[in-house]
Amino acid sequence: MSTLRNDLELFHELVEVLINEEEQNPVAERIDANQLYDTLDLSLNQNPVIDDELKAVLSDVLIATPKTATRLFFNQLFGGRQPKAVLGDLLAVLLNNSMYTYKVAGPQVGIEQEIIKQSCKLVGYGESSNGTFPTGGSMSNYMAMVMARDAKDPNCRFDGMSKPLIAYTSKESHYSNAKNASFAGIGRNNMRYIETDADGKMIPHKLEAQIKADISKGCIPFFVNATAGTTVLGAFDPIDEIADITETYDIWLHVDGAYCGSVIFSDTYKHLVKGAERSDSFSYNAHKMLGTPLTCSLILVNDKKHLHNSFSNDASYLYQTDGDDFNLGKTSFQCGRRNDALKFWTLWKSIGTSGLEKIIDQQFELANVALDYIRRHPDYTLYSYDDSISVCFNYKDTDPMALCTALYEHQQTVVGFGSFNDDTFIRFVTINANNSKEDILNFFKVLEGFVSNTPSLKTRSAISV
Repeated sequence: MSTLRNDLELFHELVEVLINEEEQNPVAERIDANQLYDTLDLSLNQNPVIDDELKAVLSDVLIATPKTATRLFFNQLFGGRQPKAVLGDLLAVLLNNSMYTYKVAGPQVGIEQEIIKQSCKLVGYGESSNGTFPTGGSMSNYMAMVMARDAKDPNCRFDGMSKPLIAYTSKESHYSNAKNASFAGIGRNNMRYIETDADGKMIPHKLEAQIKADISKGCIPFFVNATAGTTVLGAFDPIDEIADITETYDIWLHVDGAYCGSVIFSDTYKHLVKGAERSDSFSYNAHKMLGTPLTCSLILVNDKKHLHNSFSNDASYLYQTDGDDFNLGKTSFQCGRRNDALKFWTLWKSIGTSGLEKIIDQQFELANVALDYIRRHPDYTLYSYDDSISVCFNYKDTDPMALCTALYEHQQTVVGFGSFNDDTFIRFVTINANNSKEDILNFFKVLEGFVSNTPSLKTRSAISV
């Protein structure tokens, strides 16, 4: 008979399998998508399987799954593993609380609210601020847009859209903005994409010119999305200059810091979000720069009334005890909601704010190692700049898309590519704070050795889009 203790013993055995595999084979062997079901037994059948067979199947699945915590994974805007955060996530799974009422979550509500309170202080928000934990950065941006919509057109919550509202973001911002405009009833065609400078940052005077043009046509600007860490170049929009504009025209300013908003923890790098305290909302993902397991996203608001106005709905079968401040379902998008706060709190509690600062600073230090290497080697062309953990480059005359794909298919390393203006390049993300200088230099050694031993790559021209 299976018991929790027995299954936790099995879990421990599987963890050993995974950790050993990560050490010996940092890049998982790729399985072609059309061969997946023939390679692994993923079938669900009428009859059960015994534990030994289940262990074998689970081991196979673990070994074949891309390994995002190893020293050779640089592909996404997350990576690495902070052990204390993993501990907190495992405890959250065992507790299995839902975060909508104090009655069922108890002290976990206090944990979530403490994180939000301290985060608001770091942004520079006042006593009226608050926040919640959405399901990810896209949902954070969506909630911000909905609150902005409701602030500009309060009757919209009851009667539907009645005004031609216009939203603004940079051309380099996250793709969720277009979807969110559709979801919120604004319409994709009412999303304005503002030009960026050579570093990928929104150009404020272009924003203001577009706002004036829309006002002259009888439209109503209501929302500006500024990005703290664009997805390709890792650029930071000039928040202070943008805030001058949004305050002049009474427009909601949201700072999408999903990627790099966590610089609020660093005395050295928090200047990159200077002016954030003037925004109406601010988001960051602890599962990115802070290495907390997916997902762990926060949206903070300068005035908590907007959370209540846009997302509160009474339900007598839920909210039966305690006040609204402890019944978090009153200010979140969803009802049932897993506890994403405990893993972040466990990490923060264990290493302190100073420890989180070291995590952030380490990522920039690793990026500087990469930048220095590229600048000293003439075979590389650099496309990015200082103060970014996205290091973008090309090597010799290799096609970046072909090179990234080949590195992955041959289990060398996992790294992605991106495009900006007319250039396509490798995007090397130094977001794993557990990496060392030697790991960064090893990446370049692996890349150069692979190109040298793969003649077909060297004859391809770097492509443009």
